[in-house]
Amino acid sequence: MSIRQLFRMGMVTVALLGALPAAATTQLRVDLSQLSRDSDTVIHGVVRRVESRWSGDGRRIVTDVEVEVKEPLKGQPGNTVLVTQPGGQVGDIGQVVHGLASFKTGEEVVIFLRKRGTQAFRLSGEAQGKYQVQRDAAGKPAMAVPEPSEALLLDPVTRQPTTVVEKPRTLAELKAAIRAALTEPTP
Repeated sequence: MSIRQLFRMGMVTVALLGALPAAATTQLRVDLSQLSRDSDTVIHGVVRRVESRWSGDGRRIVTDVEVEVKEPLKGQPGNTVLVTQPGGQVGDIGQVVHGLASFKTGEEVVIFLRKRGTQAFRLSGEAQGKYQVQRDAAGKPAMAVPEPSEALLLDPVTRQPTTVVEKPRTLAELKAAIRAALTEPTP
């Protein structure tokens, strides 16, 4: 094989690899109505603690997120909920799982949850199950902003990649849309 042929093969390989998405996670896009119906619990709350730890078997890192419930929108969650998801950092060792939401202590959120055992929850729809509540000093209505995701979202009908995502809306509009979704008949 000549140097020219090797160079061409190398360029084709680089071009093909460059066309692959950076994140390996692929998820079905979930609209707000389905997210509301499919979740066991939906809350408006404030993140009180974010802590990564080794899993019980010592093979993975998981992150526990404790959220104080300001308002339950679905279910009977109690005063706090514990959300556990894979990934995080313990000491100098970190594990990244693309497509999951990130949390910060003090952050105000609306989250859609599925039960995971008796005490813990996980996010419904991965990052799609988190809205960050943003407030400004000017006194404008609080905005609920969907969590950005590195996952490749697929249309649930066509199974093709989609760029359709939920848009930011006021917190009041988001809560009203959740309540409306919970009263509409199941398809």
